[in-house]
Amino acid sequence: MYCPFCSAKETKVIDSRLVADGHQIRRRRECLECHERFTTFETAELVMPRVIKGNGTREPFNEDKLRAGMERALEKRPVGTDAIEQSINKITSQLRATGERELDASLIGNLVMEQLKALDKVAYVRFASVYRSFEDIREFGEEIAKLEK
Repeated sequence: MYCPFCSAKETKVIDSRLVADGHQIRRRRECLECHERFTTFETAELVMPRVIKGNGTREPFNEDKLRAGMERALEKRPVGTDAIEQSINKITSQLRATGERELDASLIGNLVMEQLKALDKVAYVRFASVYRSFEDIREFGEEIAKLEK
């Protein structure tokens, strides 16, 4: 690790601690030349599968897009950001666990609906109505009836 102050190549680790529920390591470092101290954070770089869209195009998985869709469905609903982040982590873990290089977007949509159903039924129906392109009130009623079962 290069020193951010003098660009020296040699630094030593003074202290290491787990942070972010064990998903990161915080390291306190000291430059061996200028003796300045600084902090670094280390996380595992995990490769996410590519997404095959409905029209056949492929694009990299975008966690920001996933988060935005879930937040839009959960807008003005009594669900905390911690619960949303946990759901996003569950979805990304499930996607990684498939071991596939490419996944259909429909799989991601179904995983999102599962998580929303557990978080908030109204958000689930909101998301499902857009995701499944409900055409009329009958389709809403059918989806709500499924929830009540």
